[in-house]
Amino acid sequence: MDYQVFDTTLRDGGQREGISYSVVDKLAVARLLDEFGVGFIEGGWPGAMPKDTEFFERAKTELELTNAVLVAFGATRRAGLDVAEDPQVRALLEAGTPVVCVVAKSDIRHVERALRTTAEENLAMVRDTVTHLAGHGRRVFVDCEHFFDGFRHDPDYTASVAKAAFDAGAERVVMCDTNGGMLPSMITEAVRDVVRRTGVSVDRFGIHCQNDTACAVANTVAAVEAGVKHFQCTANGYGERPGNADLFATVSNLQLKLGLNVLPDGCLENATRVSTALAEIANIAPDTHQAYVGAAAFAHKAGLHASAIKVDPLLYNHVDPAVVGNDMRILVTEMAGRASIELKSRELGIDLAGHPETLSAVTRRVKDLEAGGWSFEAADASFELLVRRELPGGGFAPPFALESYRVQVEHREDGAVISEATVKVRARGERVIATAEGNGPVNALDEALRKALLPHFPQLKSFELADYKVRILEGSHGSGAVTRVLLETSDGERDWTTVGVHENVVEASWHALVDALTYGLARATSPA
Repeated sequence: MDYQVFDTTLRDGGQREGISYSVVDKLAVARLLDEFGVGFIEGGWPGAMPKDTEFFERAKTELELTNAVLVAFGATRRAGLDVAEDPQVRALLEAGTPVVCVVAKSDIRHVERALRTTAEENLAMVRDTVTHLAGHGRRVFVDCEHFFDGFRHDPDYTASVAKAAFDAGAERVVMCDTNGGMLPSMITEAVRDVVRRTGVSVDRFGIHCQNDTACAVANTVAAVEAGVKHFQCTANGYGERPGNADLFATVSNLQLKLGLNVLPDGCLENATRVSTALAEIANIAPDTHQAYVGAAAFAHKAGLHASAIKVDPLLYNHVDPAVVGNDMRILVTEMAGRASIELKSRELGIDLAGHPETLSAVTRRVKDLEAGGWSFEAADASFELLVRRELPGGGFAPPFALESYRVQVEHREDGAVISEATVKVRARGERVIATAEGNGPVNALDEALRKALLPHFPQLKSFELADYKVRILEGSHGSGAVTRVLLETSDGERDWTTVGVHENVVEASWHALVDALTYGLARATSPA
């Protein structure tokens, strides 16, 4: 590709308040980003964050990327320490990624006040680290932290940091608007000036923008228009404070408005689906008014808009919603979305092209469920079960039938809180009653159900609850609300996600739990 799309959702995006990715989450996010077609995925800071160290270790065997290259993030060597002895630099090499990105101080005020070292030592730290990493065969990117603020204060020193990185073998030097205070005209001016001062071609520079002035996307586009070929973003603009440049808006603007070749063919149409799935993994409600990929991005009220749209939808849409995988909506009624259902089913190994009745039924069913708060974007297992239940002869046979369940929570005098669940089910013609305790009602239900089914389905021994997310959704009437639960389950080799929705959190969890076990048992008895 002519341009380098660098995603830092797993590192910088994870600094958003309220986000805490598990290692399973991080692997799932990386797969979705790769599917969207980004060129680089910054996975985190090995050595400094134990979770990130585990992620890179698991990625070596569990992550197969088609479009992206995995990147490990770290810092330059510490002041006064030999680069070969620096444990964090060593951790970058041990991560085993072909690309590393190191952050360096480029504002002299931060060098002297934060690092408490000299201007000369900071330059040596940059040179030594880049030379060391490049000498071990790594492609090296250097993030110049506080670049624009530093450049406005002391342009000669900031330019010297960039030049030192290039001279030591850095492939890209990234100009970071760390405080997010720049405007597009300031970005353009600084890019031109630093190229003049360093004598380095503009296409070797990169851009990284925070969104504190709500200009992160515009600032990124301005840098690219000035000649920069490497740009860093996060999915949905996640990040510290107001966030970062939104990956989907930035890429869509560059590709659709400027005609630049930034993603592999066919990837941009995945934007809406991937954006929503990543929001579900982050356990953050999707921004319905997000540009390009929000549910309301192409929504129109009745009246003049509707009349014009009947003649030509593009009269009131700046682009065809389909190019980013979105739909146009009139009033509050969503369009059917048959193509999306058919495409997603095909990804899961189910071809609905020859089953138009099933496709229509699934589309109606998904539409009805989503109106009630269900979301299948991050719950492929529940979606596949839904499709197969509608497909003649294609359904997974339910492994059990529920007669009833009961959950009790006891707060004891010593402060201990114990949950107890009893389930009554029928499995393979036998009525089974089982009771179990747990540290919460959902855990107790899970334990009781496994206890009841294990004699009939020994495969359950390998099933493990990997993650549990709960979101309270506003109801459509008054103060009513519904609860959406996402369950991630693993059998040690594969992970799958299921969803449940109900006004009662325990019942919502039950729906997700039943789907999780049904899907897992069906997969355990079918080819991989």
